[in-house]
Amino acid sequence: MEPLSSWENIVLGILALLVVFSLQRSTKSAFERSKYVKSDWMAVIIPLALVVLFVIFLIKMV
Repeated sequence: MEPLSSWENIVLGILALLVVFSLQRSTKSAFERSKYVKSDWMAVIIPLALVVLFVIFLIKMV
């Protein structure tokens, strides 16, 4: 695969900036809404622990 030309890099940079700016409003409002929501860490910890256990299981199987 050959490297990207300069105009392709410029287009990719512009697209990346557009994505960042389009997500800026939604992330700002999400952070404001999250101030008033009760935190639920168990919803994060349980799936994360299951993934870690599954990865350990896969490593042990090899």
